Amino acid sequence: MFTGLVEEKGQMIALRRGADSARLKIKAGLIMDGIQVGDSIAVNGVCLTVTAFDVGSFTADVMAETLAKTNLGMLQPGDRVNLERALRLGDRLGGHLVSGHIDGVGTISRLEKQDIATLITIAAPPEVMRYIVTKGSVAVDGTSLTVVDHNDDTFRVSLIPHTSHATVLGQKKPGEQVNLEGDMIGKYVERWMGATDRQENEGSKTGPRGVTADLLAEHGFI
Repeated sequence: MFTGLVEEKGQMIALRRGADSARLKIKAGLIMDGIQVGDSIAVNGVCLTVTAFDVGSFTADVMAETLAKTNLGMLQPGDRVNLERALRLGDRLGGHLVSGHIDGVGTISRLEKQDIATLITIAAPPEVMRYIVTKGSVAVDGTSLTVVDHNDDTFRVSLIPHTSHATVLGQKKPGEQVNLEGDMIGKYVERWMGATDRQENEGSKTGPRGVTADLLAEHGFI
């Protein structure tokens, strides 16, 4: 589990491809403190397991499914990546709950300056847009951001100067792809709503009431 608060920008040293996999070697500094084999590190928002490390770098394996569903396979030696260590019990949750399991890859379609902020418009697939709500949370390349607004197939986020400097998002250009993860809480709500709909469609008269739109409205959530 992660928070989406990027700890540092690492640098890709090497990407060695197998038949249906890859091995990444990444240069890092801050996150190397206390690192152990088996630790979880979010690399551009993708939860990877440390398989080896030395002074100033670590190695992680990437399977075919991850290469197909994320932008990690597009990385080249020298590229910068967002890095975050897994959340520990007792840590502050300054961003939002991020699992490191990518829902889809989006494409930056527009960058705009608005005083100190940078507005980024991202075109995203339906499997991501279903979890996008205005003022809700989204992880973009592992960075916890707030949705400014959205339409059917794009959404906008805003970067303050610190975020632009501290993450790889400040270096992105239109046409580049980013890893996207929707809000985890929204996924659970969707699951509960779906289960309730199925129960109603099957004419069930038993079991728990479940989460319904009426229940949410009754308790002031909508």
